[in-house]
Amino acid sequence: MSESPRETIAVRISKVLAERIISGAIDPGTRLRQDHIAEEFQTSHVPVREAFRRLEAQGLAVSEPRRGVRVAAFDLGEVKEVAEMRAALEVLALRHAVPHLTPAILDLAEEATRAGDRSRDVRSWEEANRAFHRLILSPCAMPRLLSTIDDLHAASARFLFAAWRSEWETRTDQDHRVILAALRQGNVDSAAATLGRHVQWIGRKPIRTSSGTREAFAIVG
Repeated sequence: MSESPRETIAVRISKVLAERIISGAIDPGTRLRQDHIAEEFQTSHVPVREAFRRLEAQGLAVSEPRRGVRVAAFDLGEVKEVAEMRAALEVLALRHAVPHLTPAILDLAEEATRAGDRSRDVRSWEEANRAFHRLILSPCAMPRLLSTIDDLHAASARFLFAAWRSEWETRTDQDHRVILAALRQGNVDSAAATLGRHVQWIGRKPIRTSSGTREAFAIVG
């Protein structure tokens, strides 16, 4: 069954707004105004409201009585929650993916790791990091699980971009190499244990704001 034109517009709006929220182009707490967004996308308020519901389902927006819809804020507790969920679900996906991992897939994952090492900015590092995780997890062939993991990676990216919009430091990801070495040796338990620990590493960075300095937290894995 194909999507109706209204649903298609709603999906497009939600994807554009999600990208803006994740990238930090729209700050946490910012009100999302139906009329402005409807005008931007040259549509009625109906698909905009549907787009807002999609953003709420992704945890990117919150609806508040008499205040409308705002970009969701996040704190250390939410970062920890996403990290723990990623650890549980990515380990599950990896264990189901292992029988289907080929040397060619592992070679591509190694190249993604090298691309991350060469990254000079946070966005290119995040893309390479996400590519690594997708390559070793996608062969599990469990679409609902992978969709949930994708949403968690989007949340991780949002935390990361909020903390490291600038001043990104080139890093070498040894955990990825340990995971790949274990997978090549057939040591699934070691690969799973390293992955579970890897995605729960939370970095801390002071951020300057107009009102002073605050600490930002992000999953760097």
